[in-house]
Amino acid sequence: MALDQSFVGRTYPPTSAYEVGREKIREFAEAVGDSNPAYTDQEAAKALGHPDVIAPPTFVFAITFKAAGQVIEDPQLGLDYSRVVHGDQKFAYTRPVRAGDRLSVTSTIEAIKSMAGNDILDIRGEVHDESGEHVVTAWTKLVARAAAEEA
Repeated sequence: MALDQSFVGRTYPPTSAYEVGREKIREFAEAVGDSNPAYTDQEAAKALGHPDVIAPPTFVFAITFKAAGQVIEDPQLGLDYSRVVHGDQKFAYTRPVRAGDRLSVTSTIEAIKSMAGNDILDIRGEVHDESGEHVVTAWTKLVARAAAEEA
């Protein structure tokens, strides 16, 4: 069953703040194999003009995808998450994520399409710090695969 097109444009409440820690940034950088010293060494980050270590660009996926859970779990939308695969991800930064940031995410459904029986859901996550400054916009594309036809 196709997702309801009337959900396009629906915005969900902002998440509670997520505090970005140096250790989380270090762990993430190690996990993705990125040895950029700006991610682990305060002095290296300061030499580049940052007040503290910064996070790799894909670090915010963890908090924006969690925020998208409000959309995914909305019973009125009717998304069958057991059929969902991650289709695409992109980010547009105003500034890097820094250790000490307290970030909230507001998720909006940007598009719902049906193609070959699959539902394609585009979610935009606007990430702001506690002062309201925009940090990054993240777009997540989810594909809910069509149910297999019964033989």
